[in-house]
Amino acid sequence: MGTRSRKLIVYNICMPPAARVQNIFTRIAPRYDLMNRLMTGGQDIAWRRRVISLARLGPMDQLLDLGAGTGDLAREARRQQPDCRVTAADFTLAMLQIGHLRPGPRLNWSAADALRLPFPANSFDAVVSGFLLRNVADLGQALSEQLRVLRPGGRWVALDTTRPLRSALSPFIHFHMHTVIPFLGMLLTGQRDAYTYLPDSSETFLPAEELLVRMTVAGFKKVAFRRLNFGTVAIHWGEKV
Repeated sequence: MGTRSRKLIVYNICMPPAARVQNIFTRIAPRYDLMNRLMTGGQDIAWRRRVISLARLGPMDQLLDLGAGTGDLAREARRQQPDCRVTAADFTLAMLQIGHLRPGPRLNWSAADALRLPFPANSFDAVVSGFLLRNVADLGQALSEQLRVLRPGGRWVALDTTRPLRSALSPFIHFHMHTVIPFLGMLLTGQRDAYTYLPDSSETFLPAEELLVRMTVAGFKKVAFRRLNFGTVAIHWGEKV
C-alpha cells in the first residue's frame, strides 16, 4: 500500500497542471463537501450565501456556477431566488456525478473547461465561482471567458482563497493550513497529497489586490473585493458594461 501511494504522488507531480488538478479533485470528490465544512469550521456556507447575494439574481435570470463542484453555490442560488435558472459547470466529471445525485432543486449540469467555455457570448445574467480561480492554468484566459459569456450589465462574483496579510495570527494560520488540513484530509479521504496541494495553491495564488488588477485588465468594471476569515479568503465582484 505504501509503495503504491508513493507512485501515485510522483505521477501527480509529473502530470500537466490541468490534468493534475482534475486528478486531485476526482480523488477527493466523495468527501469534498465534508472537508469544506471541516476546513472552514462551516463558514463556507455563509461565504457562499454572500456570493449569491452579491450576484443580485432576479426571477428567470440565467446563472453560471463555474467550477461548481457538487453544486453548493448553485443550490444556494435557487434557495435565494427559486425562479432563477442555474447551470452548474465543472471540469471534473466525478464532482458533477456526485452533485447530480444530491437531493435538492433541479439544476442544469455541464462539463466545462474554464479556459474554453462551451457557451455562446452574452448567455448569463450572472457568473459565480467558488475556489476556482487559483486552480486554472491561465487566469487571464479564464477571466476573459467568463466576461465573454456574461451579458452586458451582468454581475460576476468569485470566492477564493487569498494570500493572508502578515499578522500575529500568521503562525496559527500556517499551522492550520499545512498541518491540520493535510491531517484531516488523510484521516477522512486517505488523500494527504491532495490536501497538501490545496493550501500550497492558496499561498501561491495572487493577493486580493493583484486579482482586482487582473479583473480590470480582463475588462470588468465596478470591481471590488472583501477579505474574510482572518484575510485567508476573499470575495471579488465586478460587472460587464
